[in-house]
Amino acid sequence: MAYTLMHKDISVLDFDLDEYGHVKQVHCVYCSDHLPVGLKDGKFAQALDYRKLNRWWMHRAIPASRDRIKAVLEELSAPSTEFLLARSWGLSLSDHYWIKPAGVELKWSQVNFFENDFSDDLGDILLGVKHSSQVNEISFMTPDAASDGWLKKKWKIIDGKRCLLKAGSGYGQQEPVNEVIASCICEKLGIPHVPYTFQIYDDGIYSVCPDFVDRNTEFVSAYQLVQTQIQPNHVSDYQHFVNCCEAMGLIGAQDFLDRMITLDYLIANTDRHYGNFGIVRNADTLVPLGFAPLFDNGTSMFSHTPTSQIKPLAATISAKPFKGTQGEQIRLVQSFAWLDCEVLREIETLCREVLNAATFIDEERKNALSQAIAARAEKLIEFADKNRN
Repeated sequence: MAYTLMHKDISVLDFDLDEYGHVKQVHCVYCSDHLPVGLKDGKFAQALDYRKLNRWWMHRAIPASRDRIKAVLEELSAPSTEFLLARSWGLSLSDHYWIKPAGVELKWSQVNFFENDFSDDLGDILLGVKHSSQVNEISFMTPDAASDGWLKKKWKIIDGKRCLLKAGSGYGQQEPVNEVIASCICEKLGIPHVPYTFQIYDDGIYSVCPDFVDRNTEFVSAYQLVQTQIQPNHVSDYQHFVNCCEAMGLIGAQDFLDRMITLDYLIANTDRHYGNFGIVRNADTLVPLGFAPLFDNGTSMFSHTPTSQIKPLAATISAKPFKGTQGEQIRLVQSFAWLDCEVLREIETLCREVLNAATFIDEERKNALSQAIAARAEKLIEFADKNRN
């Protein structure tokens, strides 16, 4: 089927999708300036890299690693998650791109989910909660077909705000609590962040956060940013990200990374991949506005480690995206002048206050987690004192 990739009301390119929702053929590029960031060919600045377009569309869809996604596709008789994405016209609550079927007259104001209501049907199916709709009655007009990550999640309008609900995993269901702990730490340390709470929804435990972009702004991931330039072999991943930011006119990348890396060390975040940090830009002028507030901190605090095996200062605690371990990555921090060590000394109390509200976590694990983050805070204080400038 033929579509036009739109950026708000700007026609970007014409292309076809096959019956699986995969990109089949590109016909014409109308406006290369409004291509999604990172899709231009590195050698020819105005040319579209067709392979990157395919990857962009695939990454926009729900990943195959999503919890229970195979069962969802079977229930909906859908051949792929890209097929679901096409059914919702590729609409997202992270940016302003969408696909318009050929011959259909539609405006951005009529379809975007920042201003228009959307269906809960697909989101509830993705969560595995009860829903009343029959399969043939389900509405696919939802941003849930364009949500990434492996944890179950859905968008919901709460008190007029677009909010993301995200589940935990495993026996402990700890990720929603970790989000709240990270949010509280950021608040105390003055790190720009997305605020999180956790709540019960249909007997499940979920973190809840508001959308940090709106009808005027959009998120550009670090993954997209680092595609804008060819990375020389002698340039590190860290420096390449900084260089790409500076080439777009963004200053302060090192200050942003100092705070992100420090937070990730403190909470032992093992999943800071290139898709969950980046920048925010004006969707009309394409001018970068700054770095996105930190979000998606759930895979941390030893969430997948049995209580008896938690070793808070182990040298092998993994890290992303620039180094393989937390001990290696924290050495990339340029300055700790901003870091309030008095706050770090109160981290155990802060952590315990949040955990006390999590009745689904047993007391032994609450004690172990509180003590673990206190130990990491002390180690961070020691390291910062030696390297403060």
